[in-house]
Amino acid sequence: MVDVERFRIVFFGTPDFSETTLEALLHSRHQVVGVVTRADRPKGRGQRTNEPPVKTRAVAAGLPVLQPERLTDAGFLDAFDRLEADLGVVAAYGKILTDRVLAGPRLGLINVHASLLPRYRGAAPVHRAVINGEVETGVTIMRMVKALDAGPMLATVSRPIGPEDTSEDVERDLAQAGAALLVSTLDAIAAGPVAASPQDDAAATYAPRMTKADGITDWTRPADRIHDLIRGLHPWPHAFTFHRGRRLILLRSTLPEKGSGDPISAPPGTILEAHGDRLHIATGRGVLAVTEIQAEGKRPMTPREFLAGHRLTAGELVTAHP
Repeated sequence: MVDVERFRIVFFGTPDFSETTLEALLHSRHQVVGVVTRADRPKGRGQRTNEPPVKTRAVAAGLPVLQPERLTDAGFLDAFDRLEADLGVVAAYGKILTDRVLAGPRLGLINVHASLLPRYRGAAPVHRAVINGEVETGVTIMRMVKALDAGPMLATVSRPIGPEDTSEDVERDLAQAGAALLVSTLDAIAAGPVAASPQDDAAATYAPRMTKADGITDWTRPADRIHDLIRGLHPWPHAFTFHRGRRLILLRSTLPEKGSGDPISAPPGTILEAHGDRLHIATGRGVLAVTEIQAEGKRPMTPREFLAGHRLTAGELVTAHP
């Protein structure tokens, strides 16, 4: 008989978003009996081995940590079964779960997904929502099924997306809101049956994993959409452009009050102003003001700092490719 006061939980997660969820579980009345996370990976120029944030927190809490390369490995499955979990919780783990894993915990698995389902199913819901200029997103707690993020929904919480919010801003807030919603949902499940709402598959949209190629800046697009791209790709992989063959990383931007939606006579990608604090670039519709920029291998800079050491001249072009 499952203890209705305290579930034994196996947790699946990897990045900072997941660590926030794990932290909330560790402070709940429920017992985390083990953690499954991605394998350590080399990172940065020195390719030093880097462990996932979830692993760091799990080790500090004295929890068993499983890092299978494949979820079909016999050794992993034996260790997973020995946890004798009542329920599995998944938050940005990063791998598709197998039928065998889904059938493991007695009460199945639930997922903390950073979107208002059925919109933005997939690996990068926050990035894609910001890039697409959405004004609202949220977190959905759902039961897991074999199909990608398609299970019935148990609870949701929403968050507005401001015009200057980056993916980092939104994801940080959603991690906190989702963690709190998860714990309250677990408590509700422990108290009795919780109604689940099926998703409308016809309304589903998808949020594929981000790659560096997503950062290519097409200056023929409107200024507001390029602004959305820059903030949506912050803090990774970042939007970028090229000037005289050099890659320039676009970290922050804004839309000037005047002219941001007006037609511009200069070709898209033309540098309109490059002096003082102003780095203004023509787009397919309107002007984009770059407010933080980084040359390859250098630190992030304001336009004033950057222009002190790099020649950018009004009338020159920045381009999508070298």
